[in-house]
Amino acid sequence: MSGYPTGPVGAGDAARGPRRPPGRAGGGGRDGVTPFGWPAAVPPPGVPGWERRAVAWLFDLCPPDHRGHDVLVRWPVLLARAARESVEAARAAAAHGLATARAELKDVVPPEAVGAMMAMYEREGARLADAAHAVALVEQALRGERFVPRL
Repeated sequence: MSGYPTGPVGAGDAARGPRRPPGRAGGGGRDGVTPFGWPAAVPPPGVPGWERRAVAWLFDLCPPDHRGHDVLVRWPVLLARAARESVEAARAAAAHGLATARAELKDVVPPEAVGAMMAMYEREGARLADAAHAVALVEQALRGERFVPRL
């Protein structure tokens, strides 16, 4: 057995093997602990059903067609990578929109509409930065990392 999850999400630890890849130390972390920035929709790592909820949350960050790819269902860590890439692409798009909207739209819509669009890009950039951080944390947990409680 390789030590990597092989069964479908929610199949149970016995069907998937050890939680951590070979040679991966826990680093003093433990199940049930979440760091700052952990997504509210995902239970702490190690809690029963956490991976199933993490998969649902990650799919929500990806284009809808990603749900049809069995490899992303079978290997949640690959789904985390796809979600990370989707979020980063959206962040780049928001940054590009923010950089170009004023010049491109000044003769198309009233100034208040341009201002509203710029504010939307700023809010979206901040939201996506938070999402990128949360995806990174979930990806770490899917790779077997556990977090240390902080005061």
